[in-house]
Amino acid sequence: MTARPPASGPLPRQQPGTPARAVSAALGTEDRERLLAGTHHDPHSVLGAHPVPGGVAVRALRPYALGVAVLAGDLQLELTHDGQGFFSGLLPLREVPEYRLEVAYEGTVVRAEDPYRFLPALGDLDLHLIGEGRHEELWRALGAEPMTHQGVEGTRFTVWAPDARGVRVAGGFDFWDGTAYPMRSLGGTGVWELFVPGVGEGELYKFEITRPDGSRTLRADPLARRTEVPPATSSVVHASHYEWGDAEWLARRGERPAHEAPFSVYEVHLPSWRPGLTYRQLAEQLPAYVADLGFTHVELMPVAEHPFGGSWGYQVTGFYAPTARLGTPDDFKHLVDALHRAGIGVIMDWVPAHFPRDAWALAEFDGRPLYEHSDPLRAAHPDWGTLEFDFGRREVRNFLVANAVYWCEEYHIDGLRVDAVASMLYLDYSREPGQWMPNEHGGRENLDAVAFLQEMNATVYRRVPGVVTVAEESTAWDGVTRATHHRGPSGFGGLGFGLKWNMGWMHDSLQYMSHDPVHRAHHHGEMTFSMVYAYSENYVLPLSHDEVVHGKKSLVSKMPGDWWRQRADLRAYLAFMWSHPGKQLLFMGQEFAQGTEWSEERGPDWWLLDPSYGAAADHRGVLDLVRDLNSRYRATPALWERDAHPDGFEWITGDAADDNVLAFLRRAADGTPLLAVSNFSPVVRHDYRLGVPADVPVWRETLNTDATRYGGSGVVHPDPLPPSPTPWHGRPASVRLTLPPLATVWLSPA
Repeated sequence: MTARPPASGPLPRQQPGTPARAVSAALGTEDRERLLAGTHHDPHSVLGAHPVPGGVAVRALRPYALGVAVLAGDLQLELTHDGQGFFSGLLPLREVPEYRLEVAYEGTVVRAEDPYRFLPALGDLDLHLIGEGRHEELWRALGAEPMTHQGVEGTRFTVWAPDARGVRVAGGFDFWDGTAYPMRSLGGTGVWELFVPGVGEGELYKFEITRPDGSRTLRADPLARRTEVPPATSSVVHASHYEWGDAEWLARRGERPAHEAPFSVYEVHLPSWRPGLTYRQLAEQLPAYVADLGFTHVELMPVAEHPFGGSWGYQVTGFYAPTARLGTPDDFKHLVDALHRAGIGVIMDWVPAHFPRDAWALAEFDGRPLYEHSDPLRAAHPDWGTLEFDFGRREVRNFLVANAVYWCEEYHIDGLRVDAVASMLYLDYSREPGQWMPNEHGGRENLDAVAFLQEMNATVYRRVPGVVTVAEESTAWDGVTRATHHRGPSGFGGLGFGLKWNMGWMHDSLQYMSHDPVHRAHHHGEMTFSMVYAYSENYVLPLSHDEVVHGKKSLVSKMPGDWWRQRADLRAYLAFMWSHPGKQLLFMGQEFAQGTEWSEERGPDWWLLDPSYGAAADHRGVLDLVRDLNSRYRATPALWERDAHPDGFEWITGDAADDNVLAFLRRAADGTPLLAVSNFSPVVRHDYRLGVPADVPVWRETLNTDATRYGGSGVVHPDPLPPSPTPWHGRPASVRLTLPPLATVWLSPA
């Protein structure tokens, strides 16, 4: 072992009092074996520089290196190669100096900082909050964070893997051999950490985990903010540089709660809306299209990274990363920003119920069940071949709650539509007797999932004012949209969602519309039953992607009869939906009566709107109706202001089954009414009398789905309609209308 002076100066003199005989700096056999096996929990205690009798021992683990030297000021020390990639030497100093390593490989020499000379780059408060399961900004503590630490630029890698015997970082910067980069375990939190100098944005990486049984697994980062483009699976070091331009939108988005505001949603599958477009290209087209049609929001089917495109994003592996298929995280921010600047809110599908079993992702992440439940009966989802999260484990709950906050805060998302809530709430969901165990009270409710959803909603609403959470919940669970601190008859507090999908309305109304009009009288209750429970929750009326795939047909193709009747039925149905209490959601392609089912590979059949196509006018007629529905809707508070209040709705006639007619009033907060009348029969009904309030001197038609511009037969009411004092339907006055065939008409005070 020799120390030689660099060209810049002589070797410093030996310090007085230094023992004449120095100890060996080489690592002992046990530490060497543990480091090589990837099972060392504290590599910083043995690698790097440490005071020892006789000086400062410097040890490095650099596989494939031909030589390693220490550079400390004017001192340069050539380390001894101890075999198997270990190098060691003794600096003739009393204290650890500032130093760098000079590593010689075949054909090159690299000067680099030693990762093992740095203190932990994660604070005690972070570790405390992680241990408590209360770190609401978990993405700032775990994952890969480019930073300047102790004056040096690099990336801090952190991962939660409490059952691991050891964790190492592997990536492009170490040729995917993690041997040289073992991480240290930080106390009893299960968190492993390593600051790697010189590693910056764009580097690929994974965590090499040694399982309890000694085997190894290479895993993507659960909190990666960016990923490779699938099917590649590496995580990517990322730091955002996006500058937002939506301050005005954020300042006013919370002026009205969602259930008392216009809320008309266009559901979009981004990869197939216009196949081949990137996030930035979508930002040039999607906001303009949605704004032209007048929708208040878009709802994006899951954006988080997923390996299989055919899952439409519902089997997530990268919960903190927008899919790389369409661009970078900052590109996605640009799309959200563009939508906001166009006055359009952004709802994102969020999937906290389950995750796929891919061996490089979350399943048995550190060798044992970690994110999934340890009980196989609780872990395996019976329908989708996936694994269910263990909502009872505080760190897992923290991972998901922080994820909800992350999308709202980092990406300015205005709301989360939470997928598959029913599958989370019930222990016996899709399970036969013997395949599930009751909760501690003997019931079927998943108490852990209830607590998680309540915590998620309470946290999101507290941290991000103006957002809304929407539950896709297909049962009659009590209190989905009730505040978490209000208990209902079941004894549970509310789940705390802002809105809930009305799956019952969707199923019943589509069932009714699928019948030939001659049979609809026998199914009239399917169109009126929704009002029995309309105010039990704050509802969204969804006509989503789920209704136009897997042999269910597109909306227009569900309608009976010839092409004219199908379009007329669809137009009448959409206007009925827009006037029914509740918010609206319509999936892409249905706004122009696409005849085929949706395909994630092909997307909407835009060619149907091409003027050169012979039937383009038929499709443009439906598109024009949707545009007018949204325009009239937004301008008519009666259609949205009292959606969640019984005083916002009054039946005029809900029992005219033989006529296939439905008529009702909607009222704004100030009492201003709108009269909606639907005739789901193909015959014109002349002089049809309807009772109306006495305080409206004249009515005028504001929308008629039978107008010729929409493709209808033109049975409209161009002139004002003064009521007569003839009582009808229990009202003091009445109007006589000519009801167009298969049409919905809206009347407002003139």
